[in-house]
Amino acid sequence: MHAPSFAGFAALRLHGLIWVALALLTACGGNGDKDETADTPATVPVETAAVARRAISASYSGTATLEADSEALVAAKVAGALLKLFVEEGDKVKAGQVLAKLDDENARLNLAKAQAMLHKLENDHRRSTEMFERKLLSVEQNDKIRYDLETQRASHDLARLELSYTSIVAPIDGVISRRLVKVGNFIQVNQALFQIDNFDPLLAVLNVPERELDTLRVGQEVSMRVDSIPLERFAGRIQRISPVVDPGTGTFRVTCEFRDPSGRLKSGMFGRLEVAYARRDDALAIPRSALIEEDGETAVFAIVSGAAFAAETPPADAAADAKPADAKAPAAAPEWVAQRKLIRVGYGDAMHVEVIEGLTEGDRVITIGRAAVRDGTAVQVLEGVQ
Repeated sequence: MHAPSFAGFAALRLHGLIWVALALLTACGGNGDKDETADTPATVPVETAAVARRAISASYSGTATLEADSEALVAAKVAGALLKLFVEEGDKVKAGQVLAKLDDENARLNLAKAQAMLHKLENDHRRSTEMFERKLLSVEQNDKIRYDLETQRASHDLARLELSYTSIVAPIDGVISRRLVKVGNFIQVNQALFQIDNFDPLLAVLNVPERELDTLRVGQEVSMRVDSIPLERFAGRIQRISPVVDPGTGTFRVTCEFRDPSGRLKSGMFGRLEVAYARRDDALAIPRSALIEEDGETAVFAIVSGAAFAAETPPADAAADAKPADAKAPAAAPEWVAQRKLIRVGYGDAMHVEVIEGLTEGDRVITIGRAAVRDGTAVQVLEGVQ
């Protein structure tokens, strides 16, 4: 067996030194990066709102689709060709106004025929009455002529009525919402020609939970927003309340009415309604967007200074107070941190809720970004703290 040569031994030693140097460099670089970032806590950007006093109402909010108070589908009562249209979609009409005209030639001829027969029978009846008074005509004969006259009068009235049906008239006041036929169409009996909607008032029907049964009353004011006119509120009132609760849904029907002289509200619009049934003029309130509701508790994330939060937070155990000889100085406390606070709320409307316990006037609560923070998270307040 041969001993290793000097050149082989030197190569092995050099290879080992290279690996040791690489290990030392890696360790030094890793420790340096860790130390550099350990003292810089990450902050979460948030937006806040101040706890302030304001008027607030206890209210019920819901959604509903607007519908016309009354509507009518105008149908033909006689058949005939459509000769004229006097209205179009969007036109306002009054009850009894002529909307369209059907061909009336056949109806006029029938009326003329019935009228001629009526005149003949009136003359026959007059002569038969004279003859009956002179005992020249029996009772049965006189009665037959009288019955024939009454029958012909009914036929004449029917012919006149059918002639009037060739003029299509509006049964209610309202607006023409749909025209379903064109000039020249042959119209069948009971065929729909127009739809009329009465938008004064418009109705919105809410399905309200049973717990609100004792808080809502007929005549209470209702405010509504619609998507097409988002910056304006429309005022209305509760018109009627159903006296029964639907056992399947646990709700009852509340019908609200809205009158809009400007005509901007339309049937079919989607409305967001709010019924205010109580009010406080000087309540401590926060935006509804700040609320955290979980596990049967209501809380918010308030922002406090990092130093104050550290002073209020006790160490986890006694060992936390001991400082090792080689420990570095603790990182500076962040300027602001999030602190979870339990609160008790009172009245609430669509945008704000009243705070009864847990916050004081001037405190600030997180409204945007609260999902990304926990108790003690360092935060960056975008709009500043006042």
